Amino acid sequence: MIKRVPVTNLRVGMYITDMNNDWIPHNTRNRRGFLRDDVTIDKIRQMGVQYVYIDANRGLDCPEGESVWEVNRRNEALLEAAGELTPSQPRQRPLADELQVAAQIHGEAQSLVNNVMQDVKLGRAIDIAPFNELAEELQASVLRNPNALCCLGRIREKDRYLMEHSVNLSVLMSLYGRGMGHSADVLKQTIVGALLHDIGKILTPEQILHKPGRLTLDELEIMKKHARDSRDILLTTQGIGELTVLTAAQHHERMDGSGYPEGLTGDEISIYGRMVAIADVYDALTADRVYHKGLTPTQGLKKLLEWSGTHLDPDLVRQFIRCIGIYPVGSLVLLESGRLGVVIETNDDDQRLPTVRLVYHTKFHLPIAMEVLDLARASNQDRIERAVDPADYGIDTRKLMI
Repeated sequence: MIKRVPVTNLRVGMYITDMNNDWIPHNTRNRRGFLRDDVTIDKIRQMGVQYVYIDANRGLDCPEGESVWEVNRRNEALLEAAGELTPSQPRQRPLADELQVAAQIHGEAQSLVNNVMQDVKLGRAIDIAPFNELAEELQASVLRNPNALCCLGRIREKDRYLMEHSVNLSVLMSLYGRGMGHSADVLKQTIVGALLHDIGKILTPEQILHKPGRLTLDELEIMKKHARDSRDILLTTQGIGELTVLTAAQHHERMDGSGYPEGLTGDEISIYGRMVAIADVYDALTADRVYHKGLTPTQGLKKLLEWSGTHLDPDLVRQFIRCIGIYPVGSLVLLESGRLGVVIETNDDDQRLPTVRLVYHTKFHLPIAMEVLDLARASNQDRIERAVDPADYGIDTRKLMI
């Protein structure tokens, strides 16, 4: 039986199946195996991990543990509760009309981030003006239809993670901040902060930044320096906004003090730092990496809920889910009819009724003619049963987004 157990209850002889620490950025540590000594247990505790998963059938049991079924049931209930929250502001333009404009903005954003990385590497100062202009374009696109940029954000490549992650984070922060009712100036500053949050990685040694295998503890400490480096680089940038620096500086801080670079706790972290931490973890969780198979969007949301109250702000996690939906764009969902559909648009009135692109029938085990179905349409009789993993059906959702 797989159980979630507190790290305070770990004992030599237990078999770990999941370190449950993907909230730690750049974590590549071994996730499974026997605990063979107390030194290993101490290292796990020092990482700030609160709970891990063990297999009680392969190693020692823990009576205080909670079955994975119970954890999943609680996370599912929390997600359903978040789904009852009213979605954020309605879109103003159909998805098809906004996609072309969004694609241009998305491409500009990737080029801008790539260029500034090269400039900083060569010792050039950051010109903040193009980032401010891009942030305004992002805001405008999200206001017209947030699903367009979200669709593009699901189409990503492993070897372009650093650049695409910065752009995707800016889209998520634009959607998140808009849903929270932030002013246009606050939105602009936090979006720019998201675009530039990883600029400090320019100073991270290449052999560590692009290491395909797991990082040693010493290498992980070197990697962590990028957050402070990002802050320091931005502080010297002419015309930079205070919230831009704050957003970049605090994106790895955690509520329980287990984050970095300052180890801030609770309200010591600004609301913008707590927001960007949630968006950053979510985007990292759902991305395919060299050392990490991305979770589905819904699995990623459940992990955010599981880590709420310890590492992440629980109220802001619920608000994040309200803003992107319980079935985020890119989710593969199973309908009661047995059909599978990829979510291409969230619903302005009810998170539980998105628009999907039908692609497969599970009862006949066959692809079907692609058709767009608005689950909120009055004539529709179908409903979502649950979100599923595309890998279980050999479906690549990236090819079905647009």
